[in-house]
Amino acid sequence: MSTRQSVMLLVVLVLSLPGLIHSFKPLFNSNSFTHREITRIAVLRKTAEVCRDITASKGLDFNLIIDNNLSAGKVQRACSSMDAFTSFVSTIKFETAIASMYLSNAAVDQIFPLSAARHFDDETFQGGRDIITEGVSAVKAHAKLENYFRGRLSLGQICHTLQDFYSHSNWVELGNKAPYSALIRPDQPLKNLAGRNTPTCRNCVGENCTNNILPDVQNQGLLTSGYFSIFFSSKPTGKCSHGGFFDRTSRRDPVGGINKDTLDSSHGLRHNEAANLAIRATMELLEDVRLAAGDTNFMRLMGLSQSPVLCFVIDTTGSMSDDIDEAKRVSFEIIDRKRGTGQEPSGYILVPFNDPDFGPLVMTSNADVFKEQMNSLTAAGGGDIPEMALSGLQLALTAAPPFSEIFLFTDAPAKDAYLKNTIIALIESTKSQVTFMLTGSAAGRRRRRTSQGVAPRAMSQSGAQLYQDLAEASGGQAIQVTKSELSLATSVIVDSSASAVVTVFQASRNPGRPDNFNFTVDGSLQNITAYITGDSPLTFSLTSSTGVSQTSSQSSGPLASVTTAGNLCRLSLNTDNETGLWQLSVSSNNPYLVKVTGQSSVNFIYNLVEEHEGAHGDFSVKEGRPLSGGNASILVTVTGSETVKVTEVTLFDNSGPTEVKGSLQSLGSSDFLVTFSGIPAGEFVLILKGEDSSSTSRSTSSSFQRQASTRIKTSSISVTAQANNTNIEPGTTISIPFTVAATTDGVITDSATETFTVRVSNDRSYTSTSPSSVTTVAGSGGKANGTVTLTAPSSAASGTDVTLTIEAENAAATDINYVVLRFSVTAKVTDVNRPVCQVVNTTTCDSTSLLCASSQWEFIANFTDGINGTGIESVTIRQGNGTLNMSTVVEAGGENITLVTYTASCCSPIVELTAVDSVGNVGTCVGQARVLTTPPPITPTPVTTTTPATTMTVGTTTTASTTSAVHTTSTGGQTLNISAIVWLTVVFSVLLK
Repeated sequence: MSTRQSVMLLVVLVLSLPGLIHSFKPLFNSNSFTHREITRIAVLRKTAEVCRDITASKGLDFNLIIDNNLSAGKVQRACSSMDAFTSFVSTIKFETAIASMYLSNAAVDQIFPLSAARHFDDETFQGGRDIITEGVSAVKAHAKLENYFRGRLSLGQICHTLQDFYSHSNWVELGNKAPYSALIRPDQPLKNLAGRNTPTCRNCVGENCTNNILPDVQNQGLLTSGYFSIFFSSKPTGKCSHGGFFDRTSRRDPVGGINKDTLDSSHGLRHNEAANLAIRATMELLEDVRLAAGDTNFMRLMGLSQSPVLCFVIDTTGSMSDDIDEAKRVSFEIIDRKRGTGQEPSGYILVPFNDPDFGPLVMTSNADVFKEQMNSLTAAGGGDIPEMALSGLQLALTAAPPFSEIFLFTDAPAKDAYLKNTIIALIESTKSQVTFMLTGSAAGRRRRRTSQGVAPRAMSQSGAQLYQDLAEASGGQAIQVTKSELSLATSVIVDSSASAVVTVFQASRNPGRPDNFNFTVDGSLQNITAYITGDSPLTFSLTSSTGVSQTSSQSSGPLASVTTAGNLCRLSLNTDNETGLWQLSVSSNNPYLVKVTGQSSVNFIYNLVEEHEGAHGDFSVKEGRPLSGGNASILVTVTGSETVKVTEVTLFDNSGPTEVKGSLQSLGSSDFLVTFSGIPAGEFVLILKGEDSSSTSRSTSSSFQRQASTRIKTSSISVTAQANNTNIEPGTTISIPFTVAATTDGVITDSATETFTVRVSNDRSYTSTSPSSVTTVAGSGGKANGTVTLTAPSSAASGTDVTLTIEAENAAATDINYVVLRFSVTAKVTDVNRPVCQVVNTTTCDSTSLLCASSQWEFIANFTDGINGTGIESVTIRQGNGTLNMSTVVEAGGENITLVTYTASCCSPIVELTAVDSVGNVGTCVGQARVLTTPPPITPTPVTTTTPATTMTVGTTTTASTTSAVHTTSTGGQTLNISAIVWLTVVFSVLLK
């Protein structure tokens, strides 16, 4: 075996060892802070602070105590209190965003278990700081491109490294009570670092490591961290170790460790101090991101939104003019009706496609930009009938946040049907729904021409079946209507755009057969709608919990108003406070789908996780499908109510029917770990049942049921992949090793010899290489290895994300599994300096407070970013109630200067300006006018006094102060010198983004 092969095998073995976590525990611990809790608390507190500041700027009250006991519901309700239009407060988007951050945080222990810099081990302070500051730049770049989902993933990873500093270093032991701000500011030096040859620790006394850091280290304030290795016991002489069962360096003098990961760690007595500092440091980092992104985009990054994104994928070929017009009509109606309210869509995504083109992707939070892009769509061309529908859908699925609903308009089959498995993998990974608006006539039917005189294209049964399969996998619908009926079918889009939409029940029958479907109406549900999608002949009857019935022959009956368009039947239910068990009976021998939705604050999100056993056993997110016959764990978070009692979580396969009940473990804060044993092969949906005794319910205690829309399918193929980095520099290539294996009852079959077909796809069409197949051979332990390469073009913009899907299919083409990996294109940032502020001039205010409303003052300053800087991109008012004007000039030396003029009433004598350069570095300039109470002397002649600009040093921050005389004429025509009356104090402080 070659040296390279030996090293690769060693790394694989290391990554497969259980319990290699050496940090705050990632997700769960009964009595210690975890990365999950630290991240969650910091996000909730910082989000609440931003809401408080926004509310105060509007002159409104903010009645929420900001501490470590906040919940997503409390923050969401407090931030939504000013919006009277919002009748439902849904935390599903907020909880999903928080979960994506803390799950990405936890994944660092699995992706980079041996990276000293990512855990601040081995005194790698500069390397750890580089990871944080480069990651912060990536987060800001993502926010700038409004790619908030990828921004959250990057944010979670760097928070892990930042938080580990307080557990793994001696910052806490040095007596520090505030975060180490230099870790997020690369223009500041890292001070008092212990030299490599400086001893830092002595032996612990037995199990007692309380005083094992040397007194000289403490007295001199030297910064150190523990060394860690699972392979070797060697470390520099006299250095501290991390400590713990897997750390071999801790067995060599000086023995013991200094980590504070849990209460039981070597320095566990300082665990709570370290965790609280980690919370404050995470909040400081979030504040840095907030200043660069601005409050509005920061809140979008945090996921504080009531409504989903509005996402359209539209065929733009010649026969689609009517469809495009209808898509414009319904989207503009939604925008205009909800603009400025809490139900305004959180974002807008548009992907056009035809043949051979698809895209470009338009992603924006600006409704007017979306309207402009929609209005630019025209129907033209088309060539042969099939179009690049799935390529367009792939772009939308990777751009939209998890749990989105995507609407695809077409009248043609997909030319790129080979992407079907990739699309299903992305659907399962993002848990997004896809609903197809199909206006293509069935083959052989007479086709009505569009308003432009173009006949719609025929769609074969196989072409329509592809869309139906994808809709069913995602929990969406495949609605087939004529072009004249499309306006009736798009009511589905209006329904889904409402806030707090939940899925109560969903099932399909393929092949079709008559069946009865029961669903529970609880007290929190309103605006309940049932959908039946299937070809005629199809009849149904609806029965309420009190026994009242209505049949499909009644378009308006005692229980529902019924609308029919094409293969869609929409029932708008009148539940009339009738909670309990309802039944929908469908009679049809054709395939059909039944779906029941409503509006309610009570919902849930879920993520597949896998357990890692050992001394530090915990869980991390599982990519791909669970293994047939094996065990599976699902992390469930119930949203919208703090009085929910979950009684049952099941995996249900209604084709069997097969039901697998999960074992529930409460984790607090409405979080539950659900474990399933021996899941059989099949396609399942996740159903959650419980009781809610909240005051918003119509009864004292109401039973409820919610269902996940996206199917969970099992596989007997194991696919794993591991990238050594999640960032790619433009113009560079990364390699991603992957492993494929056959399994039996969830365990890899060591003796299996099988060839797997490999398919690799990325949503950006970047250059990629991969093997077409891999084979397990004797002696391989049942595993086959391969490598994928991915190259980001040199023209790729920083902040761009790319999603890579690796699929493996068995030789019989009956089983498939996959992994979905997400990468950030991140250009190396060389500009780490913050914008500099120089005050030019300030005018004064009349000293009489009664006249402040009729007087104004002016503040003029220059912001510069240096000759080698990336340039000032924006200047905003962080504090103050005035107007801001800006202009840019270029000095002789080539330096750009942004001249800022701020004008305000003298009743608002304080201003704080924030300048952001092109890579997110932030500088702030604060001015305060103080009015003396002593009236100024009156002189017969004007006197001018000018004080030259002075430079002061406050800590490590340079500030400028300028006082100048301004002449003002009194009512008696006399000129007053009031330079002594008003002093402007300018405090310049900058925060690096």
